[in-house]
Amino acid sequence: MRRLLTSLLIAAAVLTAAPAFAVEVVPPGNRHVEQPDIPGASVRRTKGTKTSFDRKYDKVHELLATDHELMGKIKKVSAAYGIDPIHVVGAIVGEHTYNVDAYDRLQSYYVKAASYAGESFRFAYGGEDVDDFIKRPQFAECSGKGDSYALWSCREDVWESDFRGKTVDGKSFPDNRFSAVFFQPFYAGQTFGLGQINPLTALMLSDLVTKVSGYDKLNEKDAGGVYRAIMQPDISLAFVAASIRKSIDDYRQIAGMDISKNPGLTATLYNVGNSRQRASALAAKNRASGQAVLPEENYYGWLVNDKLDELERLL
Repeated sequence: MRRLLTSLLIAAAVLTAAPAFAVEVVPPGNRHVEQPDIPGASVRRTKGTKTSFDRKYDKVHELLATDHELMGKIKKVSAAYGIDPIHVVGAIVGEHTYNVDAYDRLQSYYVKAASYAGESFRFAYGGEDVDDFIKRPQFAECSGKGDSYALWSCREDVWESDFRGKTVDGKSFPDNRFSAVFFQPFYAGQTFGLGQINPLTALMLSDLVTKVSGYDKLNEKDAGGVYRAIMQPDISLAFVAASIRKSIDDYRQIAGMDISKNPGLTATLYNVGNSRQRASALAAKNRASGQAVLPEENYYGWLVNDKLDELERLL
């Protein structure tokens, strides 16, 4: 009962949060008449597994249509985070259409998660643990951030401005995302679980997921614990919902855009990440032009909007 009350209070708080300016409601549907180009890596990966995007879409649609337990969990977790469950459905459909194949049974995720229980690995680059890396003086400005979302967002910003593609104190750093450099101990592009959650994203959302869903707070020192969490279906769903909740809030509070009626946009942001930075860029663009330019869906979100009637029938 206490956890339910906490969930309701937090959902109410984020739903009522609003900027001090008028909010533009982004209408449903795609801004693009035709689907934007699909990245070559996704095309090559799909061809390499001798399948097609249509077949992968059909497979994940079938999973959602037949796994009533999973759909029940999607509805429950969506209610806890104050979002329409179609947003969670859209994110899962997009991931399993363009990035991975849907497993035939939800239980498969538990089996794969269990295989990592005994693994010993860490988040590091060039022999330097991320926990030591973030103690560098460049990150001092982030020390006062109490919430995990603000804290890790600040650290990501510092990476972008002070380290990415640069040589610092005699050590060169790749021109790549913070998550790709420090948070993929096995191979590039690594995400796991039902929602294909990135470990850095999980660390960012850890406080919100702990408050709403009651799961243990994640720690960058325990890479195995992070992966075990995001590979467990129930916990993974909480992170999916939390990510979408943050995207909606970021665009409302920073850009003055209500994207909650457009599942294709939330799916796009789930795919590309960095909703805070993207909302800030859109706000700056609109201030400079004096016009309310609406955000646009990418190839991933376009599919969700295009299939929206079909996906809503799953609910």
